[in-house]
Amino acid sequence: MELKSLIVEPTAKTPLIDLNPLTGELILSGRSIPENAAKVYESVNDWVVEYIKDPRRKTNLRLNLEYFNTASSIWLARIVKTLCSINDPEGELIIHTYFDIEEFDNLDSDNLRDTLGPIIDMIGNTVISVGLKIYGTDDNGEVMKESMILI
Repeated sequence: MELKSLIVEPTAKTPLIDLNPLTGELILSGRSIPENAAKVYESVNDWVVEYIKDPRRKTNLRLNLEYFNTASSIWLARIVKTLCSINDPEGELIIHTYFDIEEFDNLDSDNLRDTLGPIIDMIGNTVISVGLKIYGTDDNGEVMKESMILI
C-alpha cells in the first residue's frame, strides 16, 4: 500500500502538519501547545514509521514552530529518533529549525542545546547523514540568516 500525504490543518494550539512522502518534505509549522500531545503526534509518528520503510534520498524535517511545550518536544524527539533510523548510507536528513532573528543572533551551543536538547539527544549513531539547519526570521517569518550544523 502506497503511503499518502498527511495534512492536518492548524488550530490555535496545534501546528500545521504537512507530511509528503513523494518529496520527503515533513513540515510542522505554528504553535504546539496541545492539551493532549499524543492525540496530535501519535499519527505523525505512525506515519514516519511507515515513511522510513521507503524514504526519499533526502528528507527535510521543517520544524517551524514559534512555540512548543514540553509534551510536544517529547513527541518531536521521538519523530527525530525514528527518522534517524533510516537505513540508507546515501540518505540525508536535514532538520530545519526557525528562530526569531534576535534569538538567532544570540544562539550559542549552550542555549541551542537548551532549546533543542531533547531533539538533538535523539540523534545518535546513524546510517544516514544528519544536519541541523537553523534560520533567523523577522517578524513576518522571512528568513534573514541561516546556518548549517552537521551532526
